[in-house]
Amino acid sequence: MDKDLKPLYDRGLKVRKEVLGDEYVDDAINSADDFSRPLQEYITAHAWASSWARPGLEKKTRSMLNLAMLTALNRPHEFRIHVKGALNNGVTKEEIREILIHTAVYCGAPAAMDSFRVAKEVFKEVGI
Repeated sequence: MDKDLKPLYDRGLKVRKEVLGDEYVDDAINSADDFSRPLQEYITAHAWASSWARPGLEKKTRSMLNLAMLTALNRPHEFRIHVKGALNNGVTKEEIREILIHTAVYCGAPAAMDSFRVAKEVFKEVGI
């Protein structure tokens, strides 16, 4: 890793673990190989330190935005991870429902329906 990137990486790693949990983040980083490790480092430094750790929005708000954006992009794998992160950041099941209803209007019903399905699976997994 570039030594100039290390402080951002460390800051991002802390935030990433706060949102997504140690187990998920450790698994993502430890399972990276020579090909994918630079992407893990980049995402941790730039998405998690340079974006998530910025002042101006609370983590809860960032999580709510992520759920809407990931629905719009129809990215169920990332959506699943960020539902768990949103719950960790204090977003309620009811708020997630309202976010997804809102996305049905702006992102399309099929995308919202996919996200509802994934969210229900996550709620069942975490016992809510």
